[in-house]
Amino acid sequence: MADRYLEVVEPEDNVATALRDVEAGETVTVAVGDEQREIEVVDDVQFGHKLAVTDLSDGDTIRKYGKSIGNATEDIPAGTWVHVHNVESNYGRGDLAADGEGGGDAAASAGGD
Repeated sequence: MADRYLEVVEPEDNVATALRDVEAGETVTVAVGDEQREIEVVDDVQFGHKLAVTDLSDGDTIRKYGKSIGNATEDIPAGTWVHVHNVESNYGRGDLAADGEGGGDAAASAGGD
């Protein structure tokens, strides 16, 4: 039976959102569309963070809620924590923008002033 605390919204999503803390070494079952995938968790994944539900290659599009949220910056095996350390966001990085390193301005990106 699929773990109800690992949420995949759309069948094309390649990450699940952890609705509980998940520990490295756990084996979890994730519902992806009509199939269930058994995944060995590689990294600890905190509540609200993402877990790869399939192997991803450097440059692959990361999909959550049926939408592209960024691209992998390295190979990401299934069961790995997916976050800013291995994904370049489509939305810019606020942590880098605050340091003057880039990441874009949301208003400017949307065409605002």
